[in-house]
Amino acid sequence: MSRQPEIQVGILAEKVITFELDGHYSLKEEMSGSRFQAELSGGEIVLSSGSGQQMKGKEFIFQASSAADSFLLEGVTIGIDFHWEQKENQRFRGDLKLTVEGEKVRAINLVLLEEYLRSVISSEMSATSSPDLLKAHAVISRSWLLAQIKKSEQLKAGTTSYASVQQIEGELIRWYDREDHQHFDVCSDDHCQRYQGITKIINEKASRAIDETFGEFLMLGDETCDARFSKCCGGVSENFENVWEPVQHSYLTEVVDSEYGETTGMDLRREEEAEEWIRSSPYAFCNTTDAQVLAQVLPDFDQATTDFYRWKVSYTQQQLAALLLKKSGIDFGQIIRLEPVERGHSARLIKLRVVGVKKTMVIGKELEIRRTLSESHLYSSAFVVDHHDVQDGIPQRFELTGAGWGHGVGLCQIGAAVMGEKGYSYEQILKHYFRGAELKKIY
Repeated sequence: MSRQPEIQVGILAEKVITFELDGHYSLKEEMSGSRFQAELSGGEIVLSSGSGQQMKGKEFIFQASSAADSFLLEGVTIGIDFHWEQKENQRFRGDLKLTVEGEKVRAINLVLLEEYLRSVISSEMSATSSPDLLKAHAVISRSWLLAQIKKSEQLKAGTTSYASVQQIEGELIRWYDREDHQHFDVCSDDHCQRYQGITKIINEKASRAIDETFGEFLMLGDETCDARFSKCCGGVSENFENVWEPVQHSYLTEVVDSEYGETTGMDLRREEEAEEWIRSSPYAFCNTTDAQVLAQVLPDFDQATTDFYRWKVSYTQQQLAALLLKKSGIDFGQIIRLEPVERGHSARLIKLRVVGVKKTMVIGKELEIRRTLSESHLYSSAFVVDHHDVQDGIPQRFELTGAGWGHGVGLCQIGAAVMGEKGYSYEQILKHYFRGAELKKIY
């Protein structure tokens, strides 16, 4: 690859989208003004300008004339399905593409990869982050993105088969990854990587990290690594195939988040050992309460969270039964038990059996379990359950004790932040979390 690619980032999809252009944008068809509205009607986009002009079509592309041009999208939802979900106006550089997506208009930002990364690293990381944490994150974000683009190309070409749901009698296994995005390469929210264009200040340290790692990727031979990251692994990272499709990546496997050895001495796939691990608080890079370190990784609205390494959640019988009905659409009746069926290498549940008076069902994988057991997202699926106050065989309260925050695959952001503070280089951080991968400059 001789130069960086242009990527397509899905920003929002709505019945009506309002936006403003700042600079010199061109459209194939002449249309004056800087403020526009795009509305879906009869399967087509009706584009209206502030001056009253209108035109219809299936797709429109507003092309920027210079790197300084930008556009403002109103009412972009951030933190989708999380407790802090909200709308805000966001500004982006590059081109704006409008296309039909189902019953909505989809707004897509066409932007060069490195420019995209400046926003991602500024959004995901704090300006207080250590230079090597920022560089490590730049490399994995760049690598993950290119891997997704190549995967999308294979899916479109029909050279790769993909299914994200496996359902048999009494069992529903689902994962969430590529299947959501068919009209663009990546989305702008936490489902992919948090991208807010130039809405937030592009901090100088993040920009320098992009420049100093420009074109550097994690590679396994000629393959770009599908590099992943989560907030906190909980002490051990998870294998890729236990969270997403059943494909093994040698660089996304169990890693003990410590400098003291390759193993915990425990097999966390075994229930007894998983329970001992989760109920304890073993040493790990990510086992920290250092506010200065946490501020490097957690945005303002997450910094109130301090119980991510080990945590507890409690439900009454009524709360849990209602929640399961709401999130799964299945009426289990009163809940008798939540039973672990299968765990991964980090003690994260791959399959969980929900036993109810009316229905019993096994659910998985990791994110499906987290979505089903929380109004937003449970911190992780690495948890054990205590059934309290059992009356006539029916528990009246359920307490979940858990470990970690996120899926746990690949780089652990909090662990990497601690490593950066301890003086590890970005090359050492990447080598720790992505075993066997090599750092290569490809453009």
